[in-house]
Amino acid sequence: MTGLWGVRPRWRTDVLGDFFCPGCGGDRNYRRQHGRRWLRLLGTPVLPLGPVIGSVQCTTCHGRYGVQSLEQLTGVRLSAMLRDAQYTVALAVLAAGGTGGRSAREAACAVVKDAGFEDCGEAQVLAALAALSGLGGELHQAHGLADGLAVELHAALEPLTPHLAQQGRERLLLQGAWIALADGRYLPQEREALTEVGRCLGLGEEQVGTLLEAATRAAH
Repeated sequence: MTGLWGVRPRWRTDVLGDFFCPGCGGDRNYRRQHGRRWLRLLGTPVLPLGPVIGSVQCTTCHGRYGVQSLEQLTGVRLSAMLRDAQYTVALAVLAAGGTGGRSAREAACAVVKDAGFEDCGEAQVLAALAALSGLGGELHQAHGLADGLAVELHAALEPLTPHLAQQGRERLLLQGAWIALADGRYLPQEREALTEVGRCLGLGEEQVGTLLEAATRAAH
């Protein structure tokens, strides 16, 4: 505003919430607002003009961003989704290979604990697996997984995938591969389950094959 007259928007808050602030580089509170431009005299609004595009304002840095900034996951939400994805991949691969091998069970528990479920031991993993997959029941023909576990796999991975870098998606697949390899070579049903994991993560079949082969030569 210059001199006596000027134009400035007047904002009204619609929603309060948490978001990942592009300016602060971390999780912050926000105000989602709409507004209208006003002609002002000595700072006092005297005449309403046209509306302005809605925006999001960080309550910490007071930066103003487009509403599309709310599509970015908060750090807390991303961590929770990644933790759930690691847990579900571990269960899926263990279910595909069977729970009889002690090394595979231990590897799955290690992945689950690494994900943040520190109090989740072998008994809890097997109980969750039984609840989701109905051990001894019919396997889903498409990818060697019981229906309940197949649903959980898609629900855990597909919403997360757009927010992960390539390296992060590959690491999730490789964690599953290490569980499968803990008892020896891949079983056909383990490969099918891992291929489905890769599909949920947006990895091509050839790329999945390359990663699974590389895992057989890598130290875990």
